[in-house]
Amino acid sequence: MSAVNSQNLHQALAQILESWQRAGVTELPTVSAEAVAEMTAALRQFGKSDTGEQLAVNSITPVAKAPAKANIPAPHTATLAARTAVPQITQPAAPAVTPPLPPMPNTPNRPAVKLSKPATKPAELLAPPEDATEMPSLLSAPALPPEQHFAALEIIRAEVAGCTRCTELAATRTQTVFSDGDPNARLCFVGEAPGADEDAQGVPFVGRAGQLLTKIIEACKLARGEVYIANVLKCRPPNNRPPEPLEVHNCRGYLDRQLEIVRPEVIVCLGAVAAKCLLQTEVSIGRLRGKWHDYRGLAVYCTYHPAYLLRNPNAKKDVWEDMKVVMARLGVVL
Repeated sequence: MSAVNSQNLHQALAQILESWQRAGVTELPTVSAEAVAEMTAALRQFGKSDTGEQLAVNSITPVAKAPAKANIPAPHTATLAARTAVPQITQPAAPAVTPPLPPMPNTPNRPAVKLSKPATKPAELLAPPEDATEMPSLLSAPALPPEQHFAALEIIRAEVAGCTRCTELAATRTQTVFSDGDPNARLCFVGEAPGADEDAQGVPFVGRAGQLLTKIIEACKLARGEVYIANVLKCRPPNNRPPEPLEVHNCRGYLDRQLEIVRPEVIVCLGAVAAKCLLQTEVSIGRLRGKWHDYRGLAVYCTYHPAYLLRNPNAKKDVWEDMKVVMARLGVVL
């Protein structure tokens, strides 16, 4: 076969292969002997020699009698696969989405009994607890307008939700637990730390102890939504263990900022952890009960934690006496 005819033959074969590649063909079709003969006759226009005929026949092997399709030899298969593969588009990783924060409940209407401020404060109110640390008074600083309290607290809530100061707590929590209730409340309850139920729901005091606290609030002629409820820790310690001193230190700033915004007239510390944290003292809860304390100009009264009452029902009468003192300070006689 002449050099020109041989070149034309190779060009024709290259065009056929290229058309198969564009069509996505990766295997040779099954062809009959008659089809091979017709294709051979068509290729003979490029050359009349026996060499050209033999080249054409050898280039397309008849497989009419083969039970399965003939595969393209490995080099060709690899080439076709490389050319016809659809490039994979890597989608950019979706940004991390902070779980939605639990909504603050609507502030209910005040009950018929209105909480009114007394004309003067009890003298014992300003007596600091033992080992107390001096802190600047909140009463001398300008206060936010009540209508801005919710928005200001939401800013702190968002910070708490992303807090990782305590590595163990951040790694084991389901979600942070910020607060519940009225951001303009006159009465605030401060507890120790969330438990399993609180960790699951993102709301403080919703487990058994929380249900008991709700009953105490209602017995004081108030609705739960009328008071403000928070904890010293915003994350649940694993297995409900007591908070570590460093954890209390890391979370203390959030509680201070909450109280700076709400500025309740009375804060009730529920249990030793809350009392010692807020008052910066090592005095036992038994010795702190029964008298008023001061937190930056705000009245503080200490009592037992509802969880303690579940274990020691006889202490319920002590808590009830404490709440009568608290409510009397707010102008409500129980």
